[in-house]
Amino acid sequence: MPVKLKNPFAEPDMDMQDIRGGQYGLMNPSRQILRAEGFVCLLLACALYQAQGFSWLAFGLWFFLPDVAILVYVFGNERVGMWAYNATHSTLGAGLLAMLGLGLNLPVLLQASLIWFAHSGFDRALGYGLKFPLGFRVTHLGVLRGMRDKA
Repeated sequence: MPVKLKNPFAEPDMDMQDIRGGQYGLMNPSRQILRAEGFVCLLLACALYQAQGFSWLAFGLWFFLPDVAILVYVFGNERVGMWAYNATHSTLGAGLLAMLGLGLNLPVLLQASLIWFAHSGFDRALGYGLKFPLGFRVTHLGVLRGMRDKA
């Protein structure tokens, strides 16, 4: 049974499977707020990282590790790729890792979580959101710019 949108601006007969290209995405003000939140997450994670005195060399070495999940799109299928990407780009895992690091007094886990938060914030600030099974280019922030025709 299709999920009906409860958006007063949406067409009444459109369901989630109909969302494509120009019809897809958030209204511009919402998208800008979410991207700004990502930027703040990046800045806050970096400030906390600095305050903890962690190595910036380690930060640079591990910052793009979550992007390895993109390989699942290349060598797997879109649905599995979506799950892998979203698992490595959601702040849920980073938050749980931070709580574990603080609770067990393991600074290395807190360090990893701050790098993870920074990466997720960086991606959101650039407009790369969590993926939908419609393809890599379709995210919760809209269809990636310059790729609308390919989505």
